[in-house]
Amino acid sequence: MYVKAAAGAVLALLLTTTVAAADPTPGSSQGGTPGPSAPAGVKVSTELPSKISVDNTSEATTLTARITNNGSKATPAIVLSVVGFGALKVTDVKGCSPVPTTRRPKGANGAYYCQISALAAGASKAFTVSATYDLQGKGQICLPVTLGTGETLLWQQGPVPFGTTRPTPNAPDTPLLLGTNNVPAGQDVSASPSPDLPSTGAPEGALPLALAGGLLLAAGAAGLWLTARKPRRH
Repeated sequence: MYVKAAAGAVLALLLTTTVAAADPTPGSSQGGTPGPSAPAGVKVSTELPSKISVDNTSEATTLTARITNNGSKATPAIVLSVVGFGALKVTDVKGCSPVPTTRRPKGANGAYYCQISALAAGASKAFTVSATYDLQGKGQICLPVTLGTGETLLWQQGPVPFGTTRPTPNAPDTPLLLGTNNVPAGQDVSASPSPDLPSTGAPEGALPLALAGGLLLAAGAAGLWLTARKPRRH
């Protein structure tokens, strides 16, 4: 089955129920980088909301991770992963499977992989992501996309931060902006680094971040775990 073999191969490389949830702000591919190669006619990308809100009491938030095929032909089987880092913990991705804790990349706070058998040219799929955000820290999210039958990275968005330079601790929630490093309440903003995006790709001609930077986004970790188990015979 492609699910097991493909997921294991993806782990070695790097790191479906689909819900079309609407976000109050437009999506953005900010921080996205195409992979080094892709099948002819296949051109995928992902989007995250440009703004999310975190409940100041529960620290809960929801967002939509969207994948789109901008190419001229349908994709083969592909895998979209959603991985949280630092203060951002991914707690669920509806219609997707969790990566076991022991198989997550270093620093990951929750990781899920979403199997997509095919995505038609011009089509997109949206997945509802549930998460928590510790507003006293800085959090990032990463969306890598790989071929489901091999070791090809098609696209990676992030790790990209969500955050604010204007904390609202006394309000019901805190709005966080994509591409902004979070400044916790009470911290001196003037002493904080500029809220620019971190580098999400290696220099031109080099491997993308997931391959060269050591962030092994475990899109196929659960699949590798499954392949280690012998199937039962009935």
